[in-house]
Amino acid sequence: MWLMPKSLVSTWKWMNATTMTDRQRVSPCVSICALDENDICVGCFRSGGEISIWGLLTDDEKDEVFRRIEQRMNGEPAPCVVRSKREQP
Repeated sequence: MWLMPKSLVSTWKWMNATTMTDRQRVSPCVSICALDENDICVGCFRSGGEISIWGLLTDDEKDEVFRRIEQRMNGEPAPCVVRSKREQP
């Protein structure tokens, strides 16, 4: 029997959540923190910018990050979700 590595459990949970609300409760972090040459984490597929502001994002912004993560996991380019300075709280 194949056991899922603990580092992938969080990713599996949010990918298989039934609603986006369920996904928002789980950070996409899988504790493999290394950015590639495109500034994308090889563990969670977030950009460095998305990682640094995760705790400040609204639910809608997190939804968008999750959509972009899925695009990146499928090999598609997806720009970073960031806020402009005037949008900062």
